[in-house]
Amino acid sequence: MFKSLTTRIIVTTISLLVGGIYIYTFFNVRHQQSQLIDSARENTELLLHTVESSIYNTMHLGNVQDVGSILAMVGQHNQLVGVRIFHPHGVILRSSNPSEVGRTVNANDYQLFQSPRNYGIFDLPPHGEVLTMVKPIYNEVACHTCHGTKARVIGILDINYSLNRTKMQMLEASRIFIVSSVAITVFLAITISLILLKFVKRPLDSIIDNMSRVEKGDLSGRVDYQGKDEIGRLITSFNSMVDRLDAAKTELEQLHFQQLERADRLASIGEMAAGIAHEIKNPLAGISAAVAIIKDDLITADPRYEILGEVLQQVQRLDKTVNDLLFFGKPTVPELSCIDINEVITKTFKFASQHRGLLNIEKRLELAPDLPTVYADSKQMQQVFLNIILNAFQAMANGGTLTITTCLSPRQDRTFVRIDVADTGPGIPPQILEKIFTPFFTTKAQGTGLGLPICCKLVDLHNGEIKVASDDRNGTVFTIELPACGVQKINGTRSEREA
Repeated sequence: MFKSLTTRIIVTTISLLVGGIYIYTFFNVRHQQSQLIDSARENTELLLHTVESSIYNTMHLGNVQDVGSILAMVGQHNQLVGVRIFHPHGVILRSSNPSEVGRTVNANDYQLFQSPRNYGIFDLPPHGEVLTMVKPIYNEVACHTCHGTKARVIGILDINYSLNRTKMQMLEASRIFIVSSVAITVFLAITISLILLKFVKRPLDSIIDNMSRVEKGDLSGRVDYQGKDEIGRLITSFNSMVDRLDAAKTELEQLHFQQLERADRLASIGEMAAGIAHEIKNPLAGISAAVAIIKDDLITADPRYEILGEVLQQVQRLDKTVNDLLFFGKPTVPELSCIDINEVITKTFKFASQHRGLLNIEKRLELAPDLPTVYADSKQMQQVFLNIILNAFQAMANGGTLTITTCLSPRQDRTFVRIDVADTGPGIPPQILEKIFTPFFTTKAQGTGLGLPICCKLVDLHNGEIKVASDDRNGTVFTIELPACGVQKINGTRSEREA
């Protein structure tokens, strides 16, 4: 139950509310009790002064016998338990209760007389709690006639004021305040709970339900909330997010459908191209052989000799195009083995360097020694490197530098060997760079657009990776990374091959 945010907020709020009201009630009740006690003390003190004045007036007139009558009359007050005058030694001299005269005063009253305070609250059976107040009666000049001049205090006026009524008032006031506090707490708790349920829990539950539907793929749900508070802004953002997701989903479905249609068309075109290539390949071989025989029968000075040579070149170009189509449609499964990639690159580089038109191109090989062997097909790797190197030569028609670099490329799971083929040509424009691995895309007048896609497919078949980076200042760099066989070094593999 307490996993719910709304429940935790309600419980916490009500707990703080109850705690605050309890503390306020406690101190308020204590304050009211203190006020009632002060009121009782003031009433007692007023009675004390009244009795004292009456006694002084009576004694000044010489009516000593009237003192007992005054005390008896005052003692009839319904809040007074007793009124008396006792000697400083503790003997009761006058009292509202004549039976007390001559007895020893209550120990609490006598101790109160001896203490600095003039009042105290004591338990006086059977009357319960009483407020006792004492006041010394001093021996004034008018009293010297009867009491002489030796004693300073001729008596102590003692009043016992019952606190039963005061306690009932305190209890009633406390009961009313506690009941009202409980009622206010219940009312506020219910009100806060209803407000949180209406403005927090219900909108959050609606958001959660709709999020569950979105998680399951249903993007039709929206949360209806008219408020402009934080919950309202959250719901507005949620609805906006779902709208964007719905639009993105629709767009992705359309793109996916278009891709499927394009893939179907490409598959159909590929099958048709493979069929046509098979049909063309055999006649091309016959045409090439026939033209070669006719050409061999002619002398070099014959004008038809040059024409037949041109025909042979075009037939060879068609044959290469057919072979590329067949390979791209169904590439040969690589025969993987641990090979020396530096050796493959060196052989391919020497073969590509025989290409005419390389007089203004500087060629550099920066091959790292002691590289681990690479798990690859040497023939297919030669095809990849040859294609990239020839493209680099063609990009530097006005001269430049071709640099081939090899090095280790450690990763977390295993080690790879990295090959960089860099040229200093004009670079590839960004709008073309992102399309160079797309089948049949080419900027060359006589290109098929299958060279780099075939390279990419061959590298993928070797569990490797091919990347390209290019700009108009530094030229183009093709990067190929191939998985290494293990920790064995090239010297070991070379010795095994020589053996």
